[in-house]
Amino acid sequence: MPETWLARLSVCWRVFATGLSFVVFGVGGLVLRVIVFPVLHLLVRQRERRVAWSRAVIRRAFRNYVDLMRVLGVLRYEIRGLEKLERGGLLILANHPTLIDTVFLMAFVKNADCIVKSALWNNPFTRGPVRAAGYIRNDSGAGLVDDCIASLERGNNLIVFPEGTRTPGNGVISMKRGAANIAVRGARDMTPVLIRCQPATLGKGDKWWRVPPRRVLIQLDVLDDLAIARFTEGGVSDVMAARQLTDFLQDYFTGMCQSHA
Repeated sequence: MPETWLARLSVCWRVFATGLSFVVFGVGGLVLRVIVFPVLHLLVRQRERRVAWSRAVIRRAFRNYVDLMRVLGVLRYEIRGLEKLERGGLLILANHPTLIDTVFLMAFVKNADCIVKSALWNNPFTRGPVRAAGYIRNDSGAGLVDDCIASLERGNNLIVFPEGTRTPGNGVISMKRGAANIAVRGARDMTPVLIRCQPATLGKGDKWWRVPPRRVLIQLDVLDDLAIARFTEGGVSDVMAARQLTDFLQDYFTGMCQSHA
């Protein structure tokens, strides 16, 4: 009986702590938008420097946010191979099991750039940070890949989720060709990151208040770079190379997720 009550108490606390974490995220976004970034705009007039400072602020804010969730008992996390992300100009590809994958990667990747949904540009809680940091909008049409390649050429570390959305509840990974197009056209090797969440939570369609029976463990494994040369050699067209690379990535991430299950 005591263990049952303790388990129920633990769940109730984590529901409260998770809700509090979402509130902190929203309030933090408003503070950045209303106070921090306007002040930064006044102090730093040169746009490139201002974007770099904005990204550094977001990285620190997300790092503090991740540690807040850890202190509150919402989750634990482990990161392996972080030193591989110390380089510049990386095309970082990750699977997407949870809502907070982006937060974790942005918290630990220096000079990170990412593709954001156009809706975030108008969301009152997120539009300040995403605009100040100069992230790439996903509604730029045919120019999206060019924008991504240009970001990499400037030395940014571009974070891309090749699935385009969170992995569905059945766990089936379905890759889009966007990441492969960036790699092929930009002649850029890829740095894969395998993200695992045990027990599963905040997945596609999950309600935030339905917390798992025990504290969540988020694990990030930065794996060895994947070369793209074998997909582009021999005069293969960019379209065919991107198609083959997408198939490879789907098998690669599916296999990695299954082998670490």
